Amino acid sequence: MFCDGCGTQVQPGQSFCSRCGKQIVGQVLPARPFVGRVQHHTQLLGILWLALSALNAIGGLVLLLLGGTFFPHLRAMGKIPSDVPVDFLSSLFTVLGIFILAKAAVGFLAGWGLLHHEAWARIILLVLAFISLFHIPFGTALGVYTMWVLLPGESQREYDGLVEARAA
Repeated sequence: MFCDGCGTQVQPGQSFCSRCGKQIVGQVLPARPFVGRVQHHTQLLGILWLALSALNAIGGLVLLLLGGTFFPHLRAMGKIPSDVPVDFLSSLFTVLGIFILAKAAVGFLAGWGLLHHEAWARIILLVLAFISLFHIPFGTALGVYTMWVLLPGESQREYDGLVEARAA
């Protein structure tokens, strides 16, 4: 509670303001602890990164499946002209699938780390947020949200406080 005359914080049980001397009328209750932006949004942010990583994993598996099973047998179907680079497409889809699965694995790890307030999770999520800006619409939205929560300087201090509180 604060003094309605000068705005100074009043301690429980105090009957006069220590700054202006005004009498405190009513019961003085302890102030609720301040919940910062990072503490308020870390759980939702971690869950959203786990969900986006699951979608990325599904996409990566589909690309691996296409690259490993569909394209190698495409020429045997007989309706594909000889100038279509089937082997190149098979390799391309396989490599893209591996990269997307690797990004999904890092996203799973970072989302779990954020939910458990690990010190390394903030930096990894910021890197993934910048990469995800190009994945319209969900990656862009989650990347912007992640940067809004974790990028400012006061967010780093607050997150470091959450890490220390977890370690204690």
